[in-house]
Amino acid sequence: MEVKMANVIKSIEEFGGSVHAADNAPAFAAAKAFFTESGGGVLRVGAGVWNTAPIELCSGMTLQLDEGAVLSFIPQFELYRPVKTRWEGVCCWAMHPCLFVSNAHDVSITGSGVLDGNGRLWWDAVPVKRQQTGPVDPIEKELASLNPDYKTHASGGGGRISQFLRPSLLQFYECTDVHVSGITLRNSPCWTFHPVFCDRLTVEGMHVCNPSDSPNTDGMDIDSCTNVLVKDCRISVGDDGICIKSGSGPDGIRVNRPSDHITVTGCTVEKGHGGVVIGSETAGGVHNVTVKDCVFNGTDRGIRIKTRRGRGGAISGLTFDGITITGCLCPITVNMFYRCGSKGTENELFSQQPLPVTDSTPSIRDVRIVNVHAEGCRASAGFVAGLPESPVTGLSISDSTFSVAETDAASPALAEMYAGVPDTDSKSFRIINADDPVFAGVNVQGVDEPFYYG
Repeated sequence: MEVKMANVIKSIEEFGGSVHAADNAPAFAAAKAFFTESGGGVLRVGAGVWNTAPIELCSGMTLQLDEGAVLSFIPQFELYRPVKTRWEGVCCWAMHPCLFVSNAHDVSITGSGVLDGNGRLWWDAVPVKRQQTGPVDPIEKELASLNPDYKTHASGGGGRISQFLRPSLLQFYECTDVHVSGITLRNSPCWTFHPVFCDRLTVEGMHVCNPSDSPNTDGMDIDSCTNVLVKDCRISVGDDGICIKSGSGPDGIRVNRPSDHITVTGCTVEKGHGGVVIGSETAGGVHNVTVKDCVFNGTDRGIRIKTRRGRGGAISGLTFDGITITGCLCPITVNMFYRCGSKGTENELFSQQPLPVTDSTPSIRDVRIVNVHAEGCRASAGFVAGLPESPVTGLSISDSTFSVAETDAASPALAEMYAGVPDTDSKSFRIINADDPVFAGVNVQGVDEPFYYG
């Protein structure tokens, strides 16, 4: 009878790994094969820098990164072979994530070590790739052949047309019972931590650190996941901090998998475009999200909800409680005219006139914001813009203070990345297309009028 050794502990050296090796991927592959056969166990990686091409884990496996351990992913595009995944909200083939866990259960990554994506080569390529009118490099051409309809895919501006579909640093895909704790993720090529279609996910004490100018390096993108807890994490990145998504456009509507029952608590986000963010990929819906006792310091926006026509999806049941925000452009934004990934001029996306409601029309309802304190708001005290055919409903803000930096020269137009909405000189809390919002015990300081409608 076969004996499963789920509690076995092995070191990477036992599979041929070495801090002197040019590439430890074969050792990690051997370890995965062993733990697959044995029914799981713990793989320990000790102190040192371990160079490696992309690697994978299996069900029942714990990757333990000891203090001083660094998995340093080799920055060579051709090593990141195509895998089936979701990229910017569309199910497609993309570059293999640096650390990838697919169709697995009971997987953990623990310890105080580091995953380093060595992202500089990827970031430096982005401006060139965004100017391409199609695939150029061999890996891009291969992805284009695997994604023959890629020109019709929704995009947020990361590289769809060139098919330069950069890898995330850590991705779980179709997994259950996942636990990540203690580790540091840094220098990601693109989105940093990206769980997709996962259930029962816990992330605690994780640190994500990317340079503030690194493109599309979101800290976390919780993508069509359910029953998620994010606790006591620290994020400093070049894009949004902690994001909750559920697919984009026709493909996201087809897949129709929501993000639901998600709690974010005790987290700190610095720099980046937003603290805790819903969207803009919202096609499957986002429901029952609670964000508590978090600090957003120097982020462009604090609480950020973004979508637009064509993205689809219902957003409902959001609670933000006990949030401290300092030095932002705008502390609260609800934006249904989000422009990124578009030309910004398409009338069907950005018209101020009501358009027919279809399955690609997003909706936002039942958003409760309480006990938020924001200081040094540079562009405005708040920005809410619903669609004329799908206004924001059930918005309530209570027991909160928003202090506008009166001498800051930042334009109110910087409050959000919108198109189609007329600009204004007012830095008051701006509200467009919202049905009977409730404000109770809200103090807006540093402006002549607290609220501006229109």
